[in-house]
Amino acid sequence: MRRVYMDANATTPLLPEVVQAMHPYWIDHFGNASSIHQPGQTARRAVDEARERLAEFLACHAAEIVFNSGGTEGNNTALFGLLRPGDHLITTAIEHSAILTPAERLAARGVQVTRVAPLATGLIDPESIRAAIRPNTRLISVMLANNETGVIQPVEAIGQIAAEHSVCFHIDAVQAAGKLPIDVAGIGCQLLSISGHKMHAPKGIGALYVRRGTPLEPLLVGGTHERRRRAGTENVPAIVALGKAAELAMRSLADGTLSRLAALRDRLESGLLATIPEIGVNGAGTHHVRAPRAANTSNLWFDRLDSEALVIALDLKGLAVSGGSACHSGATEPSHVLLAMGIGKQRARSSLRFSLLKTASVEDIDYALEIIPPAVERLRALAPTHAPTPSPVLAEATP
Repeated sequence: MRRVYMDANATTPLLPEVVQAMHPYWIDHFGNASSIHQPGQTARRAVDEARERLAEFLACHAAEIVFNSGGTEGNNTALFGLLRPGDHLITTAIEHSAILTPAERLAARGVQVTRVAPLATGLIDPESIRAAIRPNTRLISVMLANNETGVIQPVEAIGQIAAEHSVCFHIDAVQAAGKLPIDVAGIGCQLLSISGHKMHAPKGIGALYVRRGTPLEPLLVGGTHERRRRAGTENVPAIVALGKAAELAMRSLADGTLSRLAALRDRLESGLLATIPEIGVNGAGTHHVRAPRAANTSNLWFDRLDSEALVIALDLKGLAVSGGSACHSGATEPSHVLLAMGIGKQRARSSLRFSLLKTASVEDIDYALEIIPPAVERLRALAPTHAPTPSPVLAEATP
């Protein structure tokens, strides 16, 4: 049976070049990068070279890159490292749980938290951020590309607002890294998180950009690693892999890969919209109000069925997709992102996320278009009959 993977926003496979780059540091060059002997210095050079690649990737100085275990640690470090009781945090209602859950814990400790709601398109209005700023606002945290809808936020405009009010700005770029060019100076942020396994590096490795002079307290202490900003022996093979993945991502950003992915995403959407009734796209907007999205991501609703049942039905046919964030797999509640956009619970429960790998092909899309319509038809035939649930969300839909 043909297998097609369309859940890249959950995780990605290691590319062969990444495996090849990291392999020597498992066996031959196993030294501790903090040791001063030759094996240690070989490891140190590899870490430094990877740091240079990440700095080029994010358009910053190498000294501003802190290696860590991934996006969750980076997000937690940004929030817990800056905020104290009495401070005010501004974030959004559509953030990943790696932001929203720490924000809840900080609120219990005396930090004031404002969660700005999105527009129906999934976009955050920068003026809503401006209106939420208080004299004690210490940090604004906004994701660059949403993990469920792919909607790209106007972070440059938000960064300008943060700078005008001398407020620190953090970006969760986990889903954007490798899919969008990132220039931290252009964004105007002090902090930015990325995760390796979303961009063809291993799980358990990531990086946090920390602008020089940002008074960030480390989350992990106990050693002088990473200029005392993150204690713990460096995971040299994984760091090398992240550096190689960043190098390959920069290549794909320049060679037309993203345009090809966007065309494949649009082929999938238009094919499904043309063949299946009562469906639409979450976060795309309308012909009059468009929302920019990551090239690989599509979130569609299928009225009169349950997304979990469709995920299982498609998996049995060899197609891997998701009902939403992989971090909430098995959750009974509908997506908080879609609910915040004004989509009703029933329609949110009927939504699927399709996220393409960079290696996706026309044949993959055509296979999905072959198996999805009959799967939807079968499930709808088995479901109780009821009228489609209207939704205020702006979406492209068939009549």
